[in-house]
Formats: sequence, C-alpha cells, structure tokens
Amino acid sequence: MSPDPAAVLAKVRALALALPETTERESHGAPGFLIVDGKFFAYFWHDHHGDGETVAIVKTTGVDEQAMLIEADPETYFRPAYLGASGWVAMRLDRDDTDWDRVGDRIAISWELAAPRRLLEAGGR
Repeated sequence: MSPDPAAVLAKVRALALALPETTERESHGAPGFLIVDGKFFAYFWHDHHGDGETVAIVKTTGVDEQAMLIEADPETYFRPAYLGASGWVAMRLDRDDTDWDRVGDRIAISWELAAPRRLLEAGGR
C-alpha cells in the first residue's frame, strides 16, 4: 500500500523548510519550496494531471546529470513534465521503501543550486 500523500508532503516540507531562508508557496496548484529571494528549488506533486505519482521535483546541474540519475535508478527518478526540459528530475516518493536520506540530500543539493552566493558564502546549509 502506498504511503499517505499528506504524510509524504509533511516529510518533504520538513526537509525543504529546514534549509536556510526558505518558504513554501503554491505553484500551479502544488506546493513549491523557494528561497526567500524568489527562486524555487523543489516541488511536491501528487497525482499531477492524473499520473498517479507522488514525487518531489528537484533541480540538477543540467540534462546530463538528470540523464545519469534516471539511468542509474529508473525506479526512483524520471524526467517530469514541464520542468524536465530544464534539467529538473522527479523522485518517486510513493513507495514504502523510499530512501528519505537520499531525498533529503537531493533537496539540499537543489537548494544549493538555487541559492544566492551570499547564502553559500555564509556557510550554506
């Protein structure tokens, strides 16, 4: 049985909002997480357009890293609609064996890719 989407969102929210100067704002009907200066670094989608998936969507360094992640673990990663062309990657979160340490690391890496220099120079996360 798949985990409760509200419980999964609560975990994603806790991981994202634990990072410096972050906030949550709805984006296209779904929760999005951004650095206070306005750059999104993660999204949570549940059954987006009826796809049946519960995912976190995070930034990568580009399409090469995105492709590497998908090739290495296609059961976890896939190219999401809309954001995938820009190198973002979706991580499936709707399984009982979700590796939450890995999810937290990918959300933090995504934050680092979106963070302004002043936050990174101040020590980052």
